[in-house]
Amino acid sequence: MLQTKKNTDTVEVSVASERAEAVGGVLIAFFAALMAISQMINGELEEEMMIAHNKVVNYSSWYQSKSIKESLKESELDNLQALLETGIVQEENIGSIQVKIANVEKQIKKYASEKTEILVGSANIPQEEWAQDLDGEMGKIVGINEWEALAEEYDFATKKFDLGMLFFQISIVLGAVCIIIYDNPLLQKTFIICMIISGFIGILLSVYGYTLAP
Repeated sequence: MLQTKKNTDTVEVSVASERAEAVGGVLIAFFAALMAISQMINGELEEEMMIAHNKVVNYSSWYQSKSIKESLKESELDNLQALLETGIVQEENIGSIQVKIANVEKQIKKYASEKTEILVGSANIPQEEWAQDLDGEMGKIVGINEWEALAEEYDFATKKFDLGMLFFQISIVLGAVCIIIYDNPLLQKTFIICMIISGFIGILLSVYGYTLAP
């Protein structure tokens, strides 16, 4: 009688363990697939983030070159004005100097407008103030500030994906442990519950990261 009961308990434990192993295996495959999808999306976001960072560097160099040209023209303006103030310019040449001064002032103003557009972007200034073209088209400049904001948004989104994938990995590890502990159905159930919770957190973080992406 006792032997029969013992055999029955052993069979029940074995069936429960096999069921837990099956559930753990399915969940491992499910969360592994989700992690793969998250990695793919995260890779694309990281690529966009690198593009945004490169644009910040390139546009900053462009902005700096405009600043150098503007500084040179400001120095030229100071020299021309100083030349007039000294009184050494002959009367017949004063007009040409004044014309040069007006042209230099115009160029300085143009460089200042171009710098503003490169910094903030064409979309953030009135159309009549567009001064810098991109590949021959006006109004196409995405400013340094905009690229920096995009890079930060991509960076924040990828961090959420990274955290989500960490929880997916934890859930997969828990599932593997669940399969290994084949002789303790109660402990297996505990690991399955922890696995589901961890995987669910990974899903929430990945979805949150996706919604944060520009």
